[in-house]
Amino acid sequence: MKLRFAAVFAALWLLVTPALAIDPPYQGRMERLAEILGSLYFLQPLCEAGTEDWRAEMAELINLDEPDDDRRQRLAGAFNSGYTAFARFHRACTPSAREALQRLLTEAEKTAREIHTRFAE
Repeated sequence: MKLRFAAVFAALWLLVTPALAIDPPYQGRMERLAEILGSLYFLQPLCEAGTEDWRAEMAELINLDEPDDDRRQRLAGAFNSGYTAFARFHRACTPSAREALQRLLTEAEKTAREIHTRFAE
């Protein structure tokens, strides 16, 4: 009787528990790219007049990826975290801000290329 009850309980629990979406294998790299783009969105106008709109680039990446709501929120949160991380400490373009900008541009290019090479081809 106890075994039967446990089996019925387990079956009911599976029916009422929402299914958890499985992230694609590139989700972690996309979140890092989102964080980098958020940082660039803050730093580039501070240090140089660039023509890139990093926020628009992030929106395009999200639209192309077509994530579910949970993943969309995590990507947007990573972008915002990248923005606020640099906004806390930089008010003017200092040598360290300029160095961070260059390193982030390099990492963004490398990360985007890696995602494309490993998962899109």
